[in-house]
Amino acid sequence: MKESRTIRRLDEGTINRIAAGEVVERPASVVKELVENALDAGARRVAITIADGGMSLIVVEDDGEGMDAASLKLAIERHATSKLPLASDGTDDLTHIATLGFRGEALPSIGAVARLQILSRTKESAAHAVRIAAGAFEGPDPAGFLSAGQHGTRVEVRDLFFATPARLKFLKSSRAESLGVIDVAKRLAMARPDVSFVLTDDGRVVFSLAAEDSLFEGSLKRLAKLMGRDFADNAAPIAAEREHVKLTGFAGLPTYNRANGQSQFLFVNGRPVRDRVLLGAVKGAYADYLARDRHPAVALFLACDPEFVDVNVHPAKAEVRFRDSGLVRGLIVGALKAALHQESHRASSTLADAALSAFRVSGHAPANHLDRRFEPIQERFAGLSDSVRHYDATPLPMVTLAPAPQRDDSAHDHVHDHAHDHEHEHEQAAPLGAARAQLHETYIVAQTEDGIVIVDQHAAHERLVYERMKAALENGGVKRQSLLIPEVVELEESEAARLVARAEELAALGLVLESFGPGAVLVRETPALLGELDTKALIRDIADELAETESIASLKERLDHVSATLACHGSVRAGRRLNVEEMNALLREMESTPHSGQCNHGRPTYVALKLADIERLFGRR
Repeated sequence: MKESRTIRRLDEGTINRIAAGEVVERPASVVKELVENALDAGARRVAITIADGGMSLIVVEDDGEGMDAASLKLAIERHATSKLPLASDGTDDLTHIATLGFRGEALPSIGAVARLQILSRTKESAAHAVRIAAGAFEGPDPAGFLSAGQHGTRVEVRDLFFATPARLKFLKSSRAESLGVIDVAKRLAMARPDVSFVLTDDGRVVFSLAAEDSLFEGSLKRLAKLMGRDFADNAAPIAAEREHVKLTGFAGLPTYNRANGQSQFLFVNGRPVRDRVLLGAVKGAYADYLARDRHPAVALFLACDPEFVDVNVHPAKAEVRFRDSGLVRGLIVGALKAALHQESHRASSTLADAALSAFRVSGHAPANHLDRRFEPIQERFAGLSDSVRHYDATPLPMVTLAPAPQRDDSAHDHVHDHAHDHEHEHEQAAPLGAARAQLHETYIVAQTEDGIVIVDQHAAHERLVYERMKAALENGGVKRQSLLIPEVVELEESEAARLVARAEELAALGLVLESFGPGAVLVRETPALLGELDTKALIRDIADELAETESIASLKERLDHVSATLACHGSVRAGRRLNVEEMNALLREMESTPHSGQCNHGRPTYVALKLADIERLFGRR
């Protein structure tokens, strides 16, 4: 018998459980919604407690303004909220959203799939509690919560997804879910350094953060506690504004990079987001400094008029849409590049730490034992003491350095002669010091006033050549080559229109095109630097990028990539001998060239070691 397809209305419980799936994906999303409610309520203190990764228990307690009995009852009804303002015509205004929450879905969604209890009181009212389990509601009832005159809210969520067992199968391990909660809590704590946060996981305090007084300085202190002291020590401050859109924050130095994008924290009007426009802008800003498989560490805070951004894109509110995404992208790229330019000669302090840690004594071994990574070296010298004991008259093998080159440069070994120290005193005072030796015809060793610098000659010269090529492109424009036969590229009509509208910008990058009727463009010239290329593929890539981000970064990135490749092949190679004058000339040019602290692939061009650290390495301090 054929099954009936009669349309029927779903019961309220089923509707709520289906809707809950959009808001409550896992414990981390519950924590996000509850903490956002606390912040919207004016909390200055937020305490989060989880157990079993949040699957068995989540508690969020705050000192916000609280709710009376009537508000508690409404709070767990779907689409009930106090956060949306009213427009002049009396309707709800979705264009001036100034709070983190506004949809009125979180609490009823949580109550539909878990056991939820809310205890709250205002300054004026007594404390009350409501309970809801799998959609079944109880309360509000009087409750002993906080003392008279105090106010705030405590939300307890137990047995998450007990009402929808199928969802439990899609959760990860307790450890993985805990990490998800920690990540969400960190992002919210970064957004509000003026609020104290405590996160406890299975009885262990993950972090306890006091409220900071100064917003900008306090932000860096908060970031240092959550992202690590190294980030604070290796980040450039960001402060820029364009057409009433303000950008602040901190950007990690290119040499302080990561294998993934987990250290990129982006906020719009205090809301943590994972937005493609913002992430693409960060990637574009660092394109000159990092290899494609490396990622910068940043914390950026964008502030704008609520009308300029639409946060009602997805129930999770992690994505946003800007009225002018091109303006936002330009602001971020410009601000990041300006900040990185200011820090262009600064290399990450972690480079020296990493170099020294390779030599330091292991914390788990006796003081006279080297790190296990150097056991092969120990083995090579294992019999040396026996040789000395039995053959005292036999001289030990010594590492000798050839004398410095004469003034006619006829010698090919390049070690500084101490007789000429006075000639290099002014160079030693320079940031990268005076060249003393070349090791393995690859590394330049220079002496500074308070330490030594080791330079990778190929990586350093590669950056210098690349910066020269970029300057030439900017000053003389991108040289173009005319196509023997202009190429027609067919596109969607809207795509063609977008390309033609940006024709002037594209021409500045060496790509000359014009309209060729509806849904087509005619390409007459292409950048000479790109040589022979698939013109149609290039045009379609740019059209796709314009549709998604309203930028033409792909063409610029191609030009940068070719320039970087040419720079790599045209620079001083490892294995080439340099005399002292050549080495010092390279050091001086590095000091005067932007971004010389890293090569085109994001690797460091030099490592600086302080004399004090070296002395500690040998137990002299």
